[in-house]
Amino acid sequence: MDEVPKTPLLPLPHQPAGVPWPTDDWPTGPLPSPDVAALLDEIFEDHRRYGITFATVMVHRGRLVAERYGGVLEHWDRPDEPVSAATPLLSWSMAKSVLHAIVGILVGEGRLDINARAAVRQWQDDTDSRHAITLQQLLEMRDGLAFLEDYVDDRTSDVIDMLFGTGQSDVAAFAASKPLVHPPGEVFNYSSGTSNIVARVVCDAIGGREDECRTFIHDRLFTPTGMMSASPRFDDAGTFIGSSYVYATAHDFARFGLLYLRDGVWDGQRLLPIGWVDHGRQARSSSPTDGRLHGAHWWVTGDEYGSFWASGYDGQSILCVPALDVVVVRLGKTPAGPTDHLAAWRRRIVEATAGS
Repeated sequence: MDEVPKTPLLPLPHQPAGVPWPTDDWPTGPLPSPDVAALLDEIFEDHRRYGITFATVMVHRGRLVAERYGGVLEHWDRPDEPVSAATPLLSWSMAKSVLHAIVGILVGEGRLDINARAAVRQWQDDTDSRHAITLQQLLEMRDGLAFLEDYVDDRTSDVIDMLFGTGQSDVAAFAASKPLVHPPGEVFNYSSGTSNIVARVVCDAIGGREDECRTFIHDRLFTPTGMMSASPRFDDAGTFIGSSYVYATAHDFARFGLLYLRDGVWDGQRLLPIGWVDHGRQARSSSPTDGRLHGAHWWVTGDEYGSFWASGYDGQSILCVPALDVVVVRLGKTPAGPTDHLAAWRRRIVEATAGS
């Protein structure tokens, strides 16, 4: 019922000739439109609609054309910190899209097969109804597991209990213990628990230990793209908390978006296998709660520009727009209610760029 028909994907743009890759420093360029400048002013100034915005970065045709910073990070253990270009900010669920990239690297090496059953420790018994769940179904969030993604009611929320309660020492084991409530592959259910199960499969494929997994992520993804500020967080069991925890500067989140906009290629080196970006941005499901389109650990806007985006709690986003060769990063703190305003703001940025 929540499945959507596959549609042709727009081609992904190449890095323009003569534009340096931003592995070290970003090449700069002009804003595509004065209307874009006004929209950047708006998101920092209108707290009622957007909450607090810490950072926005816009990349157009491979060049940094806008970056703005504001607000203060509040800390309980040290002085509060004004946000700047050097401030690492929390991804929340944008980490899921980073996890998709890590899976892709392992798929390209032949160390993971997305169509095989997921190698989850708790599901090894072939009499277990979860034994047949595939890695592909986990990436699509169509695994059939009972997991409640609620950010408000800590009495019933599985994600709150996983990240901050009884499951926090071993997030993957907590999620993998959930029973099957739908046949695998049939029902979409957005679940941070599912992502952490994938993250455990990833760490096991790499070698099982936190240090091995951390080194792999840095060596194969962060270092080649120049994401030197990026820092993944792990739980006590040594699992990358791939549902929620990557810290990075706005520049480095923009680098990650550019990697996907460039089809997984960076400065002549293919980091992600051919077709892996398409795997993430191909819409497969429609969320029953708000109708948003989901691919595989990436969201899809369904617009005429082929836009797809990484999304995180509090309104974090990395928007990739193939037809316009644009990446837009927004990081901040937006209450749950006004997120529709952020979606409209992103659409207006795209339309302002298209009309330039």
